[in-house]
Amino acid sequence: MSGKFDIWSDQDIWDVIDAYPMASILGFGGDSAILDMPVLLEDEASGQPINLLGHLPRRSLFASGNGVDSRAMFLFRGPSGYISPAMAGRANWAPTWNFITINVVADICTDDTLTDRALRQTVAHMERGQQEPWSVDQLSERYEKLMAAVIGFRARIVSVTARFKLGQDETTDTFDHIISSLTDEKLKYWMLRMR
Repeated sequence: MSGKFDIWSDQDIWDVIDAYPMASILGFGGDSAILDMPVLLEDEASGQPINLLGHLPRRSLFASGNGVDSRAMFLFRGPSGYISPAMAGRANWAPTWNFITINVVADICTDDTLTDRALRQTVAHMERGQQEPWSVDQLSERYEKLMAAVIGFRARIVSVTARFKLGQDETTDTFDHIISSLTDEKLKYWMLRMR
């Protein structure tokens, strides 16, 4: 697809995954299992996304590669919401759904030496902004037992496609009416950002 909804920057990708790190992971192998896990984005100094970092349950099919790359699709979803004709201020307007989706194809390589790092970075990422951030160190000896049930991975990004369908095709009057009617501040932010 190509059009107004398909125009984005590496920074847009970074900011969505940073705010919404839960990914649905779908393998390209014979099994169509889907696994939902938090995943962090790693980028080069230039800001270009290069890797995904995360952890997987050892019992999952994705973790059985034993260091061998396993290609998968990571689906990230940003804010989304139903937009009714009333919100657009036009009875003759069809309802729609505004959303952000990012599809990252990447080669997963599991690595025991990444497990601790992936867990610590994920927890630190999610705890940022907390008045008293929690740390895995608070688990004491229990951490080793829990860590044994997962394995870290780094996934080299092969491709990124995204769709930022956020009202970019609306007239100024309709767009402004939707913005003034919208109560979801995160969706409103992204609509204004991508306009």
